[in-house]
Amino acid sequence: MDSLETRPDRELLELALRGDESAFRVLYERLKTPIFRYVFHWTYSEAAAEELTQDVFILLLKEGHKYKRARGDVSAFAFGIARNLVRSFHRRERVYQELPADPGLEQIPNGEREGEGPSAELIRREDVLRVRSAIASLPDHYRQVIVLCDLCELGYAEAASRLECAVGTVRSRLHRAHALLGKKLKQSAKPEMELPAAGPEECLI
Repeated sequence: MDSLETRPDRELLELALRGDESAFRVLYERLKTPIFRYVFHWTYSEAAAEELTQDVFILLLKEGHKYKRARGDVSAFAFGIARNLVRSFHRRERVYQELPADPGLEQIPNGEREGEGPSAELIRREDVLRVRSAIASLPDHYRQVIVLCDLCELGYAEAASRLECAVGTVRSRLHRAHALLGKKLKQSAKPEMELPAAGPEECLI
């Protein structure tokens, strides 16, 4: 019989739903870090991220029967739960207000070279609190792709799976999100002050 560690996520979920605690522990160890990172980049609170991550797995056991393989992998299903929990969290404790839509950004050609605008590397060189504020103020659909692609370092296909949209949509949104974020960082920068380099403890922004 194969070890649980070699089983695909969907089999582990099926076993967990039937009461197999060992299968659940293996699935938890596989998914907890990416889910924690995702939630942390939405809350910027380790305590909140830990609590919400635990809630994700509690709900995964309660609602796992709703998982449909045709709609994506188990990880995407779990991320969907996390996304809903984060939205509820922000409805309760939202600090930042979303920026109004910028019509000029919608005119940015999709064909421009990807990678222009802020990336995770650039973000880490900026003042951490200022960048957190700028990211948190982005409209939800732009912030989602920044968090998934830049901060959680997911590929376009993985991000598309978690957002249940086309890969092309992720590319387009990320390009516009980079442009909007770059604009906000430029506006909030103070030319007379040199921004400090992020230390090792600031890598998770």
